[in-house]
Amino acid sequence: MVGKARKQLQNALASAGYPSHVLVACSGGPDSLALAAIASYFARRGHVDGHPVSVAGVVVDHQLQEGSAEVASRTAAMLRELGLSPVEVRTVEVAATGFGPEAAARDARHAALETAADQLGCDAILLGHTLDDQAEQVLLGLARGSGTRSLAGMRPVRGRLLRPFLGLRRQETLEICRVEELSPWHDPSNSDPAFARSRTRVEVMPVLEEKLGPGVAESLARTAAILQQDADFLEELASETYLSLVQPMEGGIWLPEDAVRELPAALRFRVIAKAAADVGGQQPGYGRLHAAEALLRRQGSAGPVELPGHVSVFRLSLSDLEQERAVPAGAAADSVPRQASPCGKLVFRHQKPSQQ
Repeated sequence: MVGKARKQLQNALASAGYPSHVLVACSGGPDSLALAAIASYFARRGHVDGHPVSVAGVVVDHQLQEGSAEVASRTAAMLRELGLSPVEVRTVEVAATGFGPEAAARDARHAALETAADQLGCDAILLGHTLDDQAEQVLLGLARGSGTRSLAGMRPVRGRLLRPFLGLRRQETLEICRVEELSPWHDPSNSDPAFARSRTRVEVMPVLEEKLGPGVAESLARTAAILQQDADFLEELASETYLSLVQPMEGGIWLPEDAVRELPAALRFRVIAKAAADVGGQQPGYGRLHAAEALLRRQGSAGPVELPGHVSVFRLSLSDLEQERAVPAGAAADSVPRQASPCGKLVFRHQKPSQQ
């Protein structure tokens, strides 16, 4: 078990180009504590496949539970005993973001990890997510009706973030802790039915394993790996298409409606989402994205459709622009007959939120 975990970490570091300074993010739970123990093996050796490596540790205290500071301090002490150096505790404030407490805690944690990596000069941040976490992520994506990107789950590599244990089961990390004589902390929120992820872990996955047979988690994780390849291809193609179409304008950007309409649906929706992000918006949900795409089937100026992040998207008819230019000086704009045009622009603008 330990040998398998070492090999997975070794492969992850090799795929990242053998970073010389590595930071282990550890909550004190069995997954991340097992990862810290495996990383400490390479820290003691001082190299991975002949490439020098040092391993630091960081514990993020979210301050969301009573006694969190004590848990963080105890975890930091275990990391120091394992030989990680330096080891720091980072305390964060979890602010409401509108996307739920789990997402807010994750955002605060990742920000703290990135800052710690910068300050400690670390090239990679190791996270302890397992195959079980990946399977739960895919199930949650299915339940929410998410698209390919969400169903592709967590990536083994995303920037400096590495997840070397996505091929390990949670039970295996518990076994590693037992072998290494470590006493992990068990987060009570992991079994709290108030959280969808906890219900998936405690209630849904065991039923699926019982009714469908063993191997469900592995199948879900394999699905994520396959979809990651598809998502990467579509993402690259959508980026190239978007850059070939986008045009700047005062206060925003626009896309030629005819060209967007002719795109395959898989690209069309991604291009619209990229345009929204380009002007400062957030990833639109299924309903909002379809509402924006429906503007392509309108005639005359239409909209706006409001997207997350204070983005407005609307159709601007080319005939409207032409007729506005044709209005004689001093004449009322509505005195000139207007005709709907099948041609137009899909315009994206970021609207500053109103001050209450």
